[in-house]
This record gives sequence, C-alpha cells and structure tokens, in this order.
Amino acid sequence: MALLIFSCTKTQSTNSELSRGISFVNDLDNNAKERYLDSINASLKYQKNDSVIRNFYFKISTEFYNNNNFKKSLSASLMALKLSKEVDDKKGIAKALYYVGDSYVNVKKDSSYFYYLQAEKLYYKLSDYDNTARMLFNKAYVLFYDGNYTECEVEISKALKLLKGSKDERLIYSCNTLMGNCLEKLANYDKALWYHQLALNTFKTMKSTDIDQDEILNYDVTSIINICNLYDIKGEYSKSIKKLSELLSNNLKEKSPRLYANVLSNLAYSKMKSGQFHNVYAMFSESLEIVKNSGNESDVLYKKIHIGEYFLTQRDTSKAIQILKEAKQLAIRIKNSNEILTSLKLLSVLDKDNRFYYANEYIKLSDSINIVQKNTHNKYARIEYETSKIEDENRILTTKNHYIIIISFGVILLLVIVFILRYFKFKNSEIRFLKLQKKANEEIYLLLTEQHEKINSAKENEKARIARELHDGIMNKIYSVRMNLGFFNSKVDKQIIEKRKEFIFELQIIENEIRTISHDLSRTSFLDGNDFNSLLMSLIENQKEISKTNFRYITDSDFEWGDIQNIYKINLYRIVQEAILNVNKYANAKSCEISIQKYSDKSLTMSIIDDGQGFDVKTKKKGIGLTNMSERTESMGGEFYIESKIGIGTRIEITLHF
Repeated sequence: MALLIFSCTKTQSTNSELSRGISFVNDLDNNAKERYLDSINASLKYQKNDSVIRNFYFKISTEFYNNNNFKKSLSASLMALKLSKEVDDKKGIAKALYYVGDSYVNVKKDSSYFYYLQAEKLYYKLSDYDNTARMLFNKAYVLFYDGNYTECEVEISKALKLLKGSKDERLIYSCNTLMGNCLEKLANYDKALWYHQLALNTFKTMKSTDIDQDEILNYDVTSIINICNLYDIKGEYSKSIKKLSELLSNNLKEKSPRLYANVLSNLAYSKMKSGQFHNVYAMFSESLEIVKNSGNESDVLYKKIHIGEYFLTQRDTSKAIQILKEAKQLAIRIKNSNEILTSLKLLSVLDKDNRFYYANEYIKLSDSINIVQKNTHNKYARIEYETSKIEDENRILTTKNHYIIIISFGVILLLVIVFILRYFKFKNSEIRFLKLQKKANEEIYLLLTEQHEKINSAKENEKARIARELHDGIMNKIYSVRMNLGFFNSKVDKQIIEKRKEFIFELQIIENEIRTISHDLSRTSFLDGNDFNSLLMSLIENQKEISKTNFRYITDSDFEWGDIQNIYKINLYRIVQEAILNVNKYANAKSCEISIQKYSDKSLTMSIIDDGQGFDVKTKKKGIGLTNMSERTESMGGEFYIESKIGIGTRIEITLHF
C-alpha cells in the first residue's frame, strides 16, 4: 500500500497563526469547537473589511477543514475570497482560491481542480513560485486519485521545476513522493524508486530543521513503506523485509499505532511473497485489529485483502473467499474502485462456482473505470481549455481596453490641445481688443487734447482781441477824455460845462465797452471748464445728420469736467458712443435722452433712455456692445444697470464713484 502525505504544509503553516488568536479551540471537542467557530464566524459579518478580518476567515476555514466540516470550511473560504476581491488584495484572492480548492477536494474534485488552477495562475502572476508549485501539486493530487496518472506526472514535473532552489522542503518532499507513486502506477518502477529515494533524502535534510518529531517519524515511515512497496513489485523481497524490520519497534507502536500497523502489515506481506510464512498470519491479524480500533476503513480494507491473499497461498479457499467478500463489500461502501477490482480478480480465481460472475463483474467494473477515467481526463482537460480560453478572452478584452484607453487619452489630449489653442486665440483676441481699446482711448485723449488746444487757442485769440480793444480803443479814448477834462478844469463857463457833459457821456460809452469785454471774458471762462462737455455735445449733435432718432443731451449747467480724471472721461465717451450705436442699430427709437447728473463731488450718474422696441433682459444674451459698456463701468469701479421692456424701450444707468 502506497502512502502519501497531503496538505500537511497548509496545516502546519496556519497552526502558528491560530495559536496567537483562537489556539484554545484545539482543546475543545468537535461539537464545542464548531459552536465556538460558528460564534466567531457570525460576529465577523459586522466587522470592517480589513486584513485582520480576512485572516480570521482563513483561520476559521482551516479549523473547520481540520474538523472534517468541509461545507463550513468552504463557506469561510468563499467569504475570504469575496472580501479579498472587494479590496483587490491579489495575495488574499490567491490564498482564498487555494482554500476553496482544499474545501472541495474531498467532496467535488473537479471544482477543487478548477480553484487550484485559478490560484496557480494568480500566484504565478505574483511571482510566488513556491505557492504556484503548491497548486500544481494539489492539481496533481486530484488527478492521481482520479486515475489520471499521465497528467499527474506532467503537473508534478512542472511543480518540481519551479521548486529548484526552493527552501520549502516539505513541499519538495510531497512532490517527490507523489511523483514516485504516480510512476509506480505507470509501471515505471525504477524511476518511481528514484523519486521515493529523493523524498527520503529531502526528509534527511528536513531533520536538521525545527520540525515536530512526530512529523519526522511520519515522513520517515511513509518513505520507507513506499520504497518497500516497489521492492515487492520488483520481487526484491529481502530488501523490503530488511528495511521494514528496522522500523518495527515498541517505540513506534506507542507513538503511532497506525504507522506501526502499516509497517507490520507490509512486512508480513513481503515475507508472504518471499515464501516466509512463519508468524505471517499473526502479524496480519495484529495489524488488522490495530486499524479497526483507529476507525480507518481504508487501512482495514488493505489488511483484509492481504489476509485474503495469505489464505490463497495457504490454499484455505473458504477463508480466503470469506474475507475477500468482506473486503469487496467494504471497498464498495467506501467507493475504492481499485480495491473492488483487486477483490473481484482474486475471487474469480478462488470461487470456482462463481468465477464467471466475478470475472464478468471485474470486466464491467474495469470498463466502467476506464470510461470514468477517460471522461475525467476530458473533464480536467476541458477545465484547462476553458480556463485558457477565458484567459485569452480576458487578454483580448484587456488589449481592447488598452486601445480604448489610448484612444481616449488621444482624444482627451486633442481636446486639451484644442482648448489650449482656443484659449490662446481668445487671449490673443483679448490682447488685440485691449490694444484697440488703448488705441481708441489714445484717440479720444488726442481728441480731447486737440479740443483743449483749440479752446486754448480761441482763448488766446480772444485775449489778444480784448488786449487790442483795450489798447487801441478804450485806452486811447480814456486818455483823450482825461486830457480834455484836464484842460477844462481851469475854466468855468456854460460852453465848458456842455463840453464836460459830452466827455462824461463818452465815459459812459467806454463803460459799456468795458462791460461788453467783461461779458466776453465770462463766456471764455465757461468754455474753459467744459471742453469735454462740448465734445459730448458735438458727438450727440452729429447724430442729427445721420440718425432717424432724436438725440437729446442733458447735464448740469455748473458741471465742472475739469475736476474729472481723463480715464473716466474716455470711458464715458466710449460708453455714450456704444449706446448711440446700439440705439441706431437695434432700438428703432424715435427719441433718446442722454443725461449726466453730478450729485456730489464724489459721484455722478449717467442715464441713457430710449423709447425703442426693447428686449427681454433675462432671455437675450448680452452682445459685445453691452458687455463692453458693462466692463468699462466695472473697470472704473462703477455700477452698471440695464432695464428693458419689449415695446417700451431701454434704460441704461451708470453710477461712478470718485
């Protein structure tokens, strides 16, 4: 009987973790342990998803697994998988897939194989080659116990290739052992013996590490039994007897009765095959009693078949038939197809009355097993193919997504470039507009300067004229009157008195001339303070020649524009220009009134009111003209207000604070 240690690594690696958290559950009986684990499982549902909670689910899954409750182990593993996927924990996902596979291995091997395959792929992507090899080993284990020995050999070869240089000696040991058992089934006995010897050598290396002594004993006995099985198959019974005899001791019986029973049974079998029948039956009987007490029915089955073979060698047909029938029924109950075949084959030889029945049953079962193995082989091949197909589809989808991302990035980049170009175009337009505005402001300033120069020139001309009037006219007349009056001061007669009256009248004429000149000076002073006002009046008066609208300009008579900064005058002039343009272009108004009122030294209000067709201020988008007027007002720190009603007209009001 070949022996194999499976999943020992998982159990060992998690025991240390559990000892830090819920270690005392190992001291409970199975029912108490399950109740405690159920209570923890229920409380975890309300906890936040973090690494601690996910690790607790892994611990719970392991404890349920060790308690042979594979259903609850599966539930905890699936929850760990769900939580790991929620946070995209790749290592957690791979570990959860591995645990789900373990939970299925004893109840649904194809599902177990599927999850091991998924875990293998993910571990490989994560460059975790030890765990990748572990998943390959687990897949090979499933294949081995389903009779797919060729595929099993392939998977184990992949695992051992990845484990070159690895320090995971337990896994290397398990892989070499499984490869030896697999090659034994494929009848490659020499190579199988070589791999079992490799496993034994690995075990010797493991002895130097910190491993539990019971575990060391288990590895040692398992490897030697496997090697001795091959010696028996090759007919080298003496080698088998020698090695197995060295293992038998009271110490082994005390430490591990099951291992002792297996060694004793195999030793008895080797002696029987070599023709040494002394004490063989007693050895078989002792080993059978030990395994019956342990409750391991597979061990009981193998021992009964060996005893049946022993009775066959002793030609005790009735006892052989009896115990082989018991073995056949047990094999049927525990669904061990290989041992059913073994018992049927032996019965077909021993039971002459029913040999054809047993032979026919053997053929039927053998054919059925071959069909099942073929279907199983196809099933696992299909799982590999479908997984590969899904991966190919995912790769294609990933490639498409990459293309979509690249194209999307290109489109976004193009939009950004277009936006930048439009932004710079807008900025350039804004700069051009500001330049034009500056130029226009300069033109207005020049216009104001020119107007100011004209007024100054007119004032100078007026001053010169007045000077001439005073010098050439009034001064001469005053001088003449003064001389004549001086001449007549010494004479007093009627004629002289009349002459004085004439000179006094002439003084009145001179007085009137001086009054006239004074009035002229007053008008000149008025113009000096209102040159900008004249410019506005000129702008509005010019509209009478080109517009159907009657424009009217109203302002305070004592408004002193000389106190206002030029920047305000320039912007107000432009606003009036823009308003006149809008009235002419859109309003279709009969009249338009432009008024400027100064309420104090620090504020003025300009109103532009027309009786045109008006518009809906809420729905109609502001045009460039209104926008410019508003922006100019804001640039002066003023307030811009517009009110318009369809069919009534429009009112624009601008308030400035100095």
